[in-house]
Amino acid sequence: MNPYILTTLLFGLGLGTAITFASSHWLLAWMGLEMNTLAIIPLMAQHHHPRAVEATTKYFLTQATAAAMLLFASATNAWLTGQWDIQQMTHPLPITLITLALALKIGLAPVHSWLPEVLQGLDFTTGLILSTWQKLAPFALLLQIQPANSIILIALGLTSMLIGGWGGLNQTQLRKILAYSSIAHLGWMILVLQFSPSLTLLALLTYFVMTLSTFLVFKLSKSTSINMLATSWAKAPAITALTPLILLSLGGLPPLTGFMPKWLILQELTKQDLAPTATIAAMSALLSLYFYLRLSYAMTLTMSPNSLAGTAPWRLQPSQLVLPLAVGTTTTLLLLPLTPAAVALLSL
Repeated sequence: MNPYILTTLLFGLGLGTAITFASSHWLLAWMGLEMNTLAIIPLMAQHHHPRAVEATTKYFLTQATAAAMLLFASATNAWLTGQWDIQQMTHPLPITLITLALALKIGLAPVHSWLPEVLQGLDFTTGLILSTWQKLAPFALLLQIQPANSIILIALGLTSMLIGGWGGLNQTQLRKILAYSSIAHLGWMILVLQFSPSLTLLALLTYFVMTLSTFLVFKLSKSTSINMLATSWAKAPAITALTPLILLSLGGLPPLTGFMPKWLILQELTKQDLAPTATIAAMSALLSLYFYLRLSYAMTLTMSPNSLAGTAPWRLQPSQLVLPLAVGTTTTLLLLPLTPAAVALLSL
């Protein structure tokens, strides 16, 4: 892609998110979300592959539906209460509609089915933007409206956790597995949103760091399915040795970074007398852990049936920037000791 066009699109992506962040009026927030969608569509379709075009079309239709729902709900709110202000949401009907529209935008279950299909049609770089940056603006709105109807958020959270864990079990394509992993992580964030918004923010940031590392590892090894992971040893032995730890961090095992948000969220849920919900959440994490272990097994404990002849690929210069991967991997593995500092910052 032409660098000028790419710069313009990335600028549009950043500007759309910034407008949504800064807006206090529903029309301005909606405009920011639309700019976000329109800026990422050319990035998704840039390879002109039929699968990429199909994924782009699905994404556009889904996001347009969610945006229409959002606009309808905000107009309904203005009609019922006379308010366009995001903070002044008082009527339960528009709040529920907007919560569901934003759930559709970020891919929460049960309105999640577009996310694995879309992610499967994209390359790893665009998939990374879709899994991380595109979640920021809808989350900013969810944090601002603070939906009063707690049952909807708990239902969305638990459904996303269970479907995110269950759906990934039978997958062989890495991008679909990452999509279901994203759905499960979003469930954790939504579950605690009404009780501790700062914890949701912490979970979102740690998810971003872990997903960045995972996507960059798969991009470096050029693997798109579980079977292709077996050749990783010859390509990059050092990062292949660290990848199981990255995946287990995504699964939320101590003493890795991914354990921190899960631990704090379960603690918060028990404080709120929601022990059954916390139990279901902890059990659903085991479902996700299974497919992370499956990936780890395929990557480190199996060898490719065909030996790679000629120069070992890992002797060649890496084809992508390795600094982001190094920083991402370090933070994915080593941030758990900073939990007290994170808790202190969140309680300010």
